[in-house]
This record gives sequence, structure tokens and C-alpha cells, in this order.
Amino acid sequence: MDSEGSASSSLERLPFNNVALKKLPLDSSEEPGSRTVSGACFSRVQPQPLVNPTFVAVSGPALALLGLDEEEIFHDLLGPEYLSGSKVLPGSEPAAHCYCGHQFGLFAGQLGDGAVCYLGEVEAPADQIGSMQRDNPCGRWEIQVKGAGVTPYSRESDGRKVLRSSIREFLCSEAMAALGIPTTRAASLVTSDLYVNRDPLNNGRRRPERCSVVLRIAPSFIRFGSFEIFQSRDEFSGRQGPSPGRHDIRAQLVDYVIDTFYPDIQRSHGNRKERNTAFFKEVTVRTARLVAQWQCVGFCHGVLNTDNMSILGLTVDYGPFGFIDRFDPEFVCNASDRRGRYSYQAQPSVCRWNLARLAEALGSELHASQAGAILDEFMPLYETLYLANMRRKLGLLRRKEPEDQELVSELLQLMHNTGADFTNTFRLLSGVSCPVEGEGKGATGGPVVDLILKQCLSLEELKVANKPTMEPRELAMVLSMAQTNPAMFGLVADRPEVAHQLEKMGRLKELLSTNQDELRAKQREDWLRWISQYRKRLVKECDGAREVCTIEEERIRVMDSTNPRVVLRNYIAQNAIQAAENGDFSEVRRVLKVLENPYSAQTESELPGGIKTFGERDQKGMAKDKEGRKDEGRTDVNQNCVPYDSKPPVWAQEICVT
Repeated sequence: MDSEGSASSSLERLPFNNVALKKLPLDSSEEPGSRTVSGACFSRVQPQPLVNPTFVAVSGPALALLGLDEEEIFHDLLGPEYLSGSKVLPGSEPAAHCYCGHQFGLFAGQLGDGAVCYLGEVEAPADQIGSMQRDNPCGRWEIQVKGAGVTPYSRESDGRKVLRSSIREFLCSEAMAALGIPTTRAASLVTSDLYVNRDPLNNGRRRPERCSVVLRIAPSFIRFGSFEIFQSRDEFSGRQGPSPGRHDIRAQLVDYVIDTFYPDIQRSHGNRKERNTAFFKEVTVRTARLVAQWQCVGFCHGVLNTDNMSILGLTVDYGPFGFIDRFDPEFVCNASDRRGRYSYQAQPSVCRWNLARLAEALGSELHASQAGAILDEFMPLYETLYLANMRRKLGLLRRKEPEDQELVSELLQLMHNTGADFTNTFRLLSGVSCPVEGEGKGATGGPVVDLILKQCLSLEELKVANKPTMEPRELAMVLSMAQTNPAMFGLVADRPEVAHQLEKMGRLKELLSTNQDELRAKQREDWLRWISQYRKRLVKECDGAREVCTIEEERIRVMDSTNPRVVLRNYIAQNAIQAAENGDFSEVRRVLKVLENPYSAQTESELPGGIKTFGERDQKGMAKDKEGRKDEGRTDVNQNCVPYDSKPPVWAQEICVT
């Protein structure tokens, strides 16, 4: 209690030191509504309060970054108000960040924090400082609330986020951190009795959804697009940044970022352009490392615009993301991305493209020729990092062999052909043993293959997966050309997108001429063949070693700590969302605890709570029972619920995320 007898909160004692607002230009106008903000990197704002803010969940590991205790914060009566921006924290200076971006390849002009509010920077606890030297050398954590209302950058939106999207961001931020992938963090999720209308499927059907707020944490949320606010008019889109030609502010921003987050580079270079080029190279390396990690856990970001690329090499802005279920290099998690620009297989090249836009935005701050050379190094660097990660996933730890890349490629192709589950297949491979002298003929990996086959698609599912995705009229025209104009067909068929469609048609034709038993027999034969090659490669790991058992134990340990048993699949998130939208937050909390330990064995207490089939909703979106009463209690346990580490149910394929 304070001197007046009112409740005191540890949140009121957070040590703020808001350096960004001191060192970067700040637009002090509090003019309401959206507007162009010139000559500034931040704008003063006032977060708008929620109605009856309530905790959905809090993350202990994320709160610990700020020196806060999970249980204390969760039971803090002021916690939901402070961590949603409904009540301004002492020492906080609410602001919104100005940035631009290339969206789906076109420069979009001013974007900025349209629903996000910077609260300030909190000094890290003293016991963290030593371990933060590389990842957060400034020793401060920027905290911001996402969904706290209108800012100058909101454009036509209301600045609010709903429970559905907030649950996804909250859970995935913490899931990625637990996987060991650089990411912004999410400390808390607050919902409310304030509602906004949304169209979740983009089909013209709007419904009321609860306004919710995520508290995000990172050393900084500065992104590639932060440097694009100085861009002159773009010749393709006709748009320009809000501060075109302000090279003085650009220099100020570059100095701030390098001095604050790349101090080693600052200390090592006396020449400005040399320093800035070293900075750009480090950003390139971090980006290559990040996307290599994404690819190796099957993560697809969904909206890799330049405004969603962190200058620190973090995963930022979780929107229509997705983890691959059955392996498909063309996997697109964003239902709005109809051309597949941000597909799983495109992510490395898109990251390089975005780095090129960053180099352009930095302009004369860099040596152009050196920046070009750095960009040329990106794909070879990515491929090296990717293969190193894949070797760990396969337990190839002691030697680097020329055939390793081919072994990985053949595995992924086999997974694609058989529709194998990406996460579960890699997890199962630690069960393959290294051949030993005198082993029986049955030691061929057959039991593991039997388990992998349970992770593969059925014949009917493969038929659906291999249907051509080209527009029917365009496809019919191409096929007609094969009969009427073979020469022209030869030219068209060489185009990658057409060649791929023809390849899918070929696979579909093969599938139509077989049955389920024949398919399984062939899949088993193909998997046994690859496992045989894998075991031969494992023999080389043990060449010349005396303690083969020790090597095997280490291989299995590394594989099981590299290949997660559980990731945030869309259906897991959807189950938690469905329960939460009906007033039961227990599934969100349960999923969070499971995702905090993605590599450990699942216990009985980690089984899903199950989802109840709810009836109609009232006008605010709350479920009603048969008597018309709101159902805000715990959802019923579904005895047929799917464990978190199982192959996804069939209905998961129908989930639409935009």
C-alpha cells in the first residue's frame, strides 16, 4: 500500500530511460487523426483505454526480461490497465514510430505504427546485463502496446486489434523464442468488453470481436522501412516518403542505430562509410541467419514487406504466419497472397530483395559497390547456414560430406512426394540407428518408416494436393497449344510456373492410376531407400571413433533438441482462439506452457483441453447455450481432441488466415 492506502504495483517502479525519443526527431503535435508526419521518426500519441481490461495470459519468461514476476503481475489489479495502455505507466512517454515500406513489391509511402504505441525503454535488471552484450548491448528493452487505438499512422483503421489476431501474435512470439529463433517478445495479452466489427475471412461478413492488446518487447522495433521515410517519389507507385531528401535525419537515424545496437562496429571504424558498410553487412548476416532458421522449422512469415523486417535480425510482426504441416515448398500461409510472393520457398530471395531496398534507402551512407558485393554474398551465406542447420537436424555433427546437400534435398523431395508432415518426420528421424557390426537384417529403419508413413497423406489427400493451381482457362489454353502449336508450347512450357503446373498434372495422373495399397507400398519402398542412404552417412560419423555409443547418444540428444516435437500449428492456435472467444482462456495458457518447452516430451497435463461445439452467438460474438445464455465458462473436454504433437486433423486444411 502507498501512503494513501491504495494498491501499489511493481509496474509503477519500472526504470524507464526513453533514449530513442531523446536522440531521434520527435513530432510533438497531438493533432488527432491520420496525417503525414514530416521531419520526424516518432510522434507523440495517447493510447485509448479499453473497457474492463482483463488478462488472457502473461508470459513469465518475457516479463522476466523487465525484472517482473509472472504470478505477481497476473494477480496485479492494475496489471491489465497498465499493460494495455489503458493507464499510462509512470515514466512512460507514449509515441508511435514513423516508417514506410515496400508492400508486395511496390513502395507504399508512409505507413508507421497504425495500431502500436511505444511506451518507452525499460532498463534491464542488473543480473541480465552480462548476457545481453550481443543481442541487446544497450541494456534497455523497448516496450509497446499493440492495439491501443488511433495514431497519426492509422490511415483508415481504428487502431484496434482483436482477440483472434492478438492470441496468434502472443503465442507465436513466445513459441519462436523457445525454439531459439530471434524474435520480438510478447509479455502479456489483455482483452476487454470493447468491441469492433471485423471481417475475418474477407468475405464481406463482419462480426463484432473483442478489442485486445499485446505488450511487445524488443531491444528496438526499428525496421528496414524506418530508413525509407526519406525516399523521393517512386517511379512505379508514384508515392514518396514523408521526409524526402532529409539526409540529415537519415544520418541521425543511422548514427543512433549503430551506436546503440551495434557498438562494436561503432568502436571499430573511424571512417563513416566504412562503419555504415560494416553495419549493412552485419544486418545482412543476421537476416540470412534468421531466414535459415525459419526454413529449418518450417516457419512462413506471410507478409515479408520491408516494413516487417527488423534492423536487428528479429522476427517481427506476426500476422498471417504459418508453420508447414505437410511439406510443400510452395506453402503460402497468407490467404491474401494469391500469387505466392511470400511462399515458404521464396522467403530467402525475398529477404535479399528487401536488403537491396534497405541499401537503396541508405543511399550515400554506403559505398554502393561494397553494398552490391555484400548483397551478392547473401544467397551463398544463407545456403551455408541452412545446410549447417540441416546437418544438426539430421545429427551429422562430426563431419561435413559433399553428399550432405543431396541427402537433404532428396529427403525434402520425398517428404513432398509423400505428403509427409515436416515437423513430425524430422522428430522421428532420431529413432534411426547407426549401423553396427553384426546387426540383424531387420535393422533397416523399418519401424521408423512405419511411423513416418502415418505422417504421410492418403491417396485422396495427395490428389487434392496435386491439383493444378493455374486458372482453368489458362491451363486449357496451354494444353490446347500442345496439340495445335507444339513449337509455341515448347517455349511456354519452359516458363517455370507453367513447367511446375505440368509437373503437378503428371503426378496427379500417376495418382489417378493407383490405389491406396499400391501407394503405401511405393511410399514405404521410397522411404526405406532414403533411410538406407541416411544410415550409410551415419556410418561416416563413427569412422575412427572408439566410443560409438557416446557418439550415438550425442547425435540423438542434438537431434531431439533441434527438431521440435511441437510448433504453433494453425489448428492449435484456432482451438485456443475458439475457446477464448467464448470466455475460456485456459487453452491459451495451456498452449503457451507447451510452446515454452517445444523440444520436451509431452506429458498428460499438456493434452489439449478440447473444444466444445458452440451454438449461435449473441450480438457481441459471445456463444450462447441452448437456453440462450452466454457461455463464459470453461469449454468442455473433447475426448477425441488431437494431441499438440500429432499430425493435424483434416479440418486444419480449411483454416483461412488473412
